[in-house]
Formats: sequence, C-alpha cells, structure tokens
Amino acid sequence: MTDNEMINCREPERQLERAIAVMHRLRAPGGCPWDAEQTHESLIPNLIEESYECIDAIKAKDWAHLREELGDVLLQVLFHAELAAENSEAGFTLADVACDLSDKMVRRHPHVFGTSDVSTSEGVLTQWDAIKRREQSIEDKPYLQNCGKGLPAMLKAFKITKKVAKVGFDWPDHAGVIEKIREETAEVADTLPLPDNDPRVEEELGDLLFTTVNLCRRRKIDPEVALDAANRKFEKRFNLLERILREQGLTLEEATAEQMENAWQQAKATLH
Repeated sequence: MTDNEMINCREPERQLERAIAVMHRLRAPGGCPWDAEQTHESLIPNLIEESYECIDAIKAKDWAHLREELGDVLLQVLFHAELAAENSEAGFTLADVACDLSDKMVRRHPHVFGTSDVSTSEGVLTQWDAIKRREQSIEDKPYLQNCGKGLPAMLKAFKITKKVAKVGFDWPDHAGVIEKIREETAEVADTLPLPDNDPRVEEELGDLLFTTVNLCRRRKIDPEVALDAANRKFEKRFNLLERILREQGLTLEEATAEQMENAWQQAKATLH
C-alpha cells in the first residue's frame, strides 16, 4: 500500500498505521510548515494542555469529547516518536516505544504473566515499586531518589506522599491529617506580623500546602485536578459576579467591597 493509499485507508484495524503515515507526511518536505518547525521542547505545552483537556472530559463523563481528546493525546505521542525517528541521536520509532511498553507491562505484572501470587491492589503497587527499583539499579539508593523528577511542585508532593505511604509512613486516619492542617494553619497565622520576604512565611505556607496534598492523597483525590476544578468554579462565579454588577450599572473598578461581596453571594447561590 502506498503512502497516499494508507493516508486514505478506512480499514478499522489499520487506523494506527494510518495515523503514523499522516504524521510522517505532515513532517515530510512539502508537508505542513507548522509541523515541520516543531521540536520536542516546543511541544511540551501541547502535551500538558491535551492531558488536562482529556482529564476534563473524563470528569465531565463526556465520552464523545473523551474520544476526541484521547486522539489529541495520541497525536502528541505520534509527534514525539516521529521527531525521535528523524533524530539519529535518539533513533527510536513508535514501534520501539510500543515494544518497550509491552515489555515493561509484562515484567511488572508477574502476578499475571509470571509466578507471583500477589492478589491485592496494594500488593500490586508495592511489587511494582520494588521491580522498578530493581530495574533501575537503585535498590541501595535513597528511597525517594528521583521521585517526581521534573513534575510541578504540587504533583511532586503528591507522588512523594504516595510513595512514603507505601512503606507505612502515614497517619493512621484522616483525623490525624486534619489536626496537622490545623497545626500548620496556626503556624501560618503566627507569620502574619512578619514581612512578606521573611523566609519563614514561605516555609510555613509550603508546609500547609504539603499537608493539604497529603489529605488529598488519603481521600484519593488528585490535588492538581481538584485545584483545577476549584479554579473553574471560581472563574464561573466571578464571571457571574461581573455580570450582576454590570446589570446594576457598575464596573469592577467602581464597585465597593460590600457590593462585590453581595454580588459574589448571589453568584454562589445561583451556581451553587
């Protein structure tokens, strides 16, 4: 089958091949100028954005949208694999990526493909971590070495707390975390008289955020997803606040603090 035939192919079982052919054509001479200019580095924002849009579709249970967003995430994988195939230093293809993934999945699921008798989700995670440390030859290295490397701070905190919990370093119940949050909040309050540039202010706020991430983990909530939802909720409410003020003949700059608070309460009551 020629490249053009593959690009126009409609056979269901060959659609991944078709996607690879389309990506290759976009990067080839005479293809798309934008695609031809992209690098691994320039595509980082796209990979992050598409991942979060996929998460949003899952949270909304919008399955048609999820299908589209999964395609956009797959596009990022195809794009990076195509770039790597063009780079003699990298020198790998999408087939290599898929092969490595399949090998890893088999190695790290010995309870399915081998003789391990692990039968619980907790046991699977502990086994996975042990196999990973053995594969990376870091069994004698610090337990948290490279944990969350390259992640934003909140996601790194989430990963760190999950990992130490696996070895039993955790509160016995949710109440213990709540008490720690109260303690950290009190310590933040103690810093209020300090100037903003005092390092203790940043330290105590960091401790409060870290402990809150711990509570998210214990409640099986991704803090990044939770914060994104809070951002969206606030944005909707503030947009309605602005509309309420506008109906009263007021701009945001003209409204008093009391008028804004009243509009905010109306927005909350309307949007719950």
